[in-house]
Amino acid sequence: MTTYKEINGTDIEVVASDPSNPLVGEVWYNTTTQKLKGYRQVIGNAWSTGGNLNTARHNLKGAGTQTAALAFGGFDTAVVALTESYNGSSWTEVADLNTARGSLGGDGTQTSALAFGGQPVTAVTESWNGSSWTEVADLNTARRQLGQAGDNNTASLAFGGETPGAATVTNTENWNGSSWTEVNDLNVSENSLAGTGSNTSALAIGGGGASAKTEAWNGTSWFAVNDLNTGRGNSAASGTTSAALAFGGQSPSVTGVTEEWNGSNWTETNDLNTARYSSGGAGSSTSALVFGGFVPPNSTATEEWNAGITVGAWVTGGNMNTGRNSLGGAGTQTSALAFAGGANPPSPTGSFANTESYNGTAWAEVNDLNTLKRSNGGFGANNTAAICVGGYSSDPAGGLTQTELWNGYVWTEVNDLNQDKYNGMANFGTSTAGIVAGGVAPGTPTGTANTELWNGSNWTEVNNLNSGRRGLGSNGIQTSGLAYGGSAPNPGTQNESWNGTSWTEVNDLNTPVDFSGGAGASNTSALNFGGRKGGGSTIALTESWNGSVWINVQNMNTGLNDMATGGTNTNALSFGGGPNSAVTQEWYGDGILTDTFTTS
Repeated sequence: MTTYKEINGTDIEVVASDPSNPLVGEVWYNTTTQKLKGYRQVIGNAWSTGGNLNTARHNLKGAGTQTAALAFGGFDTAVVALTESYNGSSWTEVADLNTARGSLGGDGTQTSALAFGGQPVTAVTESWNGSSWTEVADLNTARRQLGQAGDNNTASLAFGGETPGAATVTNTENWNGSSWTEVNDLNVSENSLAGTGSNTSALAIGGGGASAKTEAWNGTSWFAVNDLNTGRGNSAASGTTSAALAFGGQSPSVTGVTEEWNGSNWTETNDLNTARYSSGGAGSSTSALVFGGFVPPNSTATEEWNAGITVGAWVTGGNMNTGRNSLGGAGTQTSALAFAGGANPPSPTGSFANTESYNGTAWAEVNDLNTLKRSNGGFGANNTAAICVGGYSSDPAGGLTQTELWNGYVWTEVNDLNQDKYNGMANFGTSTAGIVAGGVAPGTPTGTANTELWNGSNWTEVNNLNSGRRGLGSNGIQTSGLAYGGSAPNPGTQNESWNGTSWTEVNDLNTPVDFSGGAGASNTSALNFGGRKGGGSTIALTESWNGSVWINVQNMNTGLNDMATGGTNTNALSFGGGPNSAVTQEWYGDGILTDTFTTS
C-alpha cells in the first residue's frame, strides 16, 4: 500500500472531485473526501478456453507449446494410439502411435517428441518426427504412471512410475537419441507424478496418494526442494526448473488448483476453469496448455494459460444497512436498488419489505415494499425505476404473482404475473420491458420453464426455457439475454440465450452452479459470479461470457450465493446474499481501479 512518505516531494494534483477520465498512474488529493487517490491497471494471470480435442480421453501425454502442441495416447473406453496436433485454436488428428497405451511418459515439441512406457505396462519407446511415430530402443525398466522431462526426441528423462508388479520405483533413465541409460534415482519412489524441464534440469512434482513432494534434477542427481501447497497426483505441468506451472490432479478428489514455481517456492494462483486429473500439458510457465483428462467423465476441454495480462478485479463497496439473501436487485454499479429478501432460517418474520438505494458509495434506506417477501425477482435500469416480482411472503409452498413498480419514491402494486414464481428466477430488463423465467412454480418443485414478458403494464406468457430449473443466474434486456446454471435439482452448467422470442441452448458454464449472480447488457456479454456448487457449498468463482464461451476471471473477494446484482460484464455490482450478508462488491472488468491510499 502506498504511503505519503513514498511520494513525498512529488507534486500531487488537488481537486474537489475525482477526475472523470484519469490516466493510469495518475495520483490526486480529493479535498471533499480528504482522500489521496490513484489510478492503476490490474495485471494478472488467467486460464481461458481453447479448442476441444477431437476425442475425449484421460491419462494422455502432451508436448510442445500453447500454439503448437501434440497430444498422444491415453484412455477412452480402452487405451488408444490417437495423436492430435494443436495450432493454437483447433486440434487435428495425425498419425497414431504404433502401440496404443495410456499412463505413458512423453515430452518434446510438435515436430520432435518422444513417447515411452505406459499401460499396459511396457518399456516401448517411440520417436515422433513431425509426421509419424517410429519405434526406437526400449526403456531399461518397463513402467506406467511415470514422470518425464525433455526438449525433443534426442534428449529426455524418465523417472519414477509403477512396474508390472505394481511396485513404485525411483528409477531414472536418460535418453540420448539412441538409447536409455540408468542414472541416479529419485530420493522418494513415486507414481502418478508430473514432470517438466529438460534431461539436464528437471522437476518431479507430486505423486500418487496426493503427495506434495517436489524434487529437482541438476543433470547428475535429484534433491528435495519445497513442497507444493496442495498435494496431488496425476497433475500436469509445464515450464522449467526456474519457472514452472503445476495444474489439476487428484488431491485426493479432482482439483483445478494451479501453482506457480519461481525456482524456490510454489504459490497458488487462479484455478483451472475445469477441474480435472490425468490431463495432458504443454508450454511454459507464462504460456501453457492443458487438454483432456478425467473430470469425470473423460474430457475434450482445452484451456490456455496466459500470464501478465490485464484482468478484471473485484473491490469492496459500501455495506447494506440490512444483511439478507434471496433479495431482488436492479440498476447499475453507481445507481442500484435492493429490495425484499430474507434471513436464514426462513420464517414469516424472516422476510423483508426493506428497500435500499445505492449511489456508488453507500446505501440509504428508502420506502418499503407493500408486501413482505423473499426469493423474489427484480430488475430495472437504475435506482429510480424498478420492478419487484414474484417471491413468497411466509410459505415456501405458495408463491406470489404480485408485481410492484418503483418510481424512485414509492412502490405501487401493478398487474400480476400469470403464474406465481419464486426461488431463483432468471429476470432482467427495465421497468417498462422485462422478462421472468424459471424458478419454482406450482407443480414444479425442481424448477419451471415458464417464461413471461413485461410490457410496462401486463405480463404475457411466451416461449418456455428449454429446461425448467431454479436458482438461475441471468442478465440482459427484454430482447437479448442469458439464463445460466441453476438446479433441477442439482447445480448445472446449462446456458440458454434469449433473442426476444425464444430460448436457444448455447455453450455451457465451466463450473456447475446455482443461485449465482449475473450482470450484462445482452446475450453477447455477461458475468456470472458466486453461487453454490454441488453439496451446497458457496463459491467465489467468476466467469465472463464473450458471446461464444465462458472464461474464468478473478474470483470474488467474498463467495456468496442468492445475492442481488446490477450492471454489466465490465462494471458489475453484487450485494447481499447468503448467509444474511450485507456485503457489496464491485467488478471492474477493464482492469482499471481507483485506489485510496493511506497517509502517514
